[in-house]
Amino acid sequence: MRTTVGIIGAGPAGLLLARLLHRAGIESVVLESRDRDHVERRQRAGVLEQGTVDVLRAAGAGARLDREGLRHDGIELRFDRRRHRVDLAGLTGGRSVTVYAQTEICKDLIALQLAGGGPLLFEAEAVGVEGADTTSPRVRFRHQGREKVLECDYIAGCDGFWGVSRPSLPAGTGHVFERSYPYAWLGVLADVPPSHGELVYARHRRGFALLSMRTPAVSRLYLQVPEGTDARQWSDEEIWRELELRFETDDDWTLRRGPVTQKSVTPMRSFVHEPMRYGRLFLAGDAAHIVPPAGAKGLNLAVGDVVVLARALAHRRQTGSDALLDAYSATCLRRVWQAERFSHDMTTLLHRAPDATPFEGRLQLARLDRLTSSRAAGTDLAEAYTGFPLE
Repeated sequence: MRTTVGIIGAGPAGLLLARLLHRAGIESVVLESRDRDHVERRQRAGVLEQGTVDVLRAAGAGARLDREGLRHDGIELRFDRRRHRVDLAGLTGGRSVTVYAQTEICKDLIALQLAGGGPLLFEAEAVGVEGADTTSPRVRFRHQGREKVLECDYIAGCDGFWGVSRPSLPAGTGHVFERSYPYAWLGVLADVPPSHGELVYARHRRGFALLSMRTPAVSRLYLQVPEGTDARQWSDEEIWRELELRFETDDDWTLRRGPVTQKSVTPMRSFVHEPMRYGRLFLAGDAAHIVPPAGAKGLNLAVGDVVVLARALAHRRQTGSDALLDAYSATCLRRVWQAERFSHDMTTLLHRAPDATPFEGRLQLARLDRLTSSRAAGTDLAEAYTGFPLE
C-alpha cells in the first residue's frame, strides 16, 4: 500500500488527524490494532477544552457533540467541608469546557472516515517503522493474517504510550522526562444522575475525590487510592461510603447512589519525550506525553498535536516549505509543558501523599484559599483549565 501520511492508531488523535488531512486534500491510511467495537467502547477522558470543541466542530464532527455534550461554565473546589465555585466563563471571557466521552468522539470520527475519508483498517497491528530518517518511510503491519507494508511520505505515531512508534526511534535520539506518583485513581461508572451540575474536585484528609459525569443519567466518580490498588478489593458499599466522606459539606448537599457498572484503577504519572519528531516520524498524543488526569489535559493535548501537524502538512503541500514541519516538536512542546505544569499543580494541590506532613496539608489549604478568594489566582486556574492556545 502507498499513501501520503501513514497514521498508526485510531484513537481520537489518529482519527482527527485523518479527518483534518482529508479536508485539506491530503491522502492518509489509518492502521488500528484493535477491532472497531473495542475502539468505540474503551473508556478514557471526557472533558473537552474550548479549543477542542471548536476544532471538532470545524472538522465536521460537532453535530452530536452539540446535541449531547454537557457544557460547563464552572467547576467546584471542595475543602474543609466548604464548597467554592470557580466561574470559568466569567474569568475567561466566556470560555467553557464540555463533557463528552472519548468513546463518542471516536464513534463520530470513525463514521465520518468510513463514509468519505481514506482507508481505516481495524485489526491492523503495526509491528515496525522503517526508514523514518529517509524520504520513504514504511510501516510494517499485520492484517488479515498477513504481514504487509504501508509506504508513506510521512508517519504519524498516534498509537499511545505502549505503541510501536516511539520505541522505533533509535537509541540516543531523544530525552525522556517523567515522574510517577505514589497514588492512583479508582474510577467507577454508575447508573445514577450526577449529584452536581458541574465537576467537583474535593480535597480531603482521607484523599482526593472527583465527581464527574458521562451523561445526565450516568455518573463518573473517582477516589484517590494507593498505587497498585486492585479495583476488586473495593466493594460497591465501600466505594459509596468513602465518596460520601470525602465529599462531605456543612450544607444539605447529598451524594446520589446508584448501581456501579464499571470499576478501574488509573495510575498517575507524568511523561514527556523530546523531541516529538524523528525524521519523517511525528509523535502525537500519549505516544509523546502523558499527564496525570487531575488537569483533564490528555485528550486535549492530543488534539493540539494533530492540529499543529495537519497545519504543517497542509503548508508543505501548498508551499513546498518544511518550515512548519521542522517547528512541529517545539511548537507542540510549549503547550505540552504548560499542561504538564498545570496537571502537576492540580495533582499536588488536591491529593494527600502517603508521607504528607501537617505542614504540607496546611499549605494545600492555603493554596486553595488563595484560588477561591483571589480573582487573579482564579483566572490563572480558569485559563489553564479551559485550555491553552492550540498553537
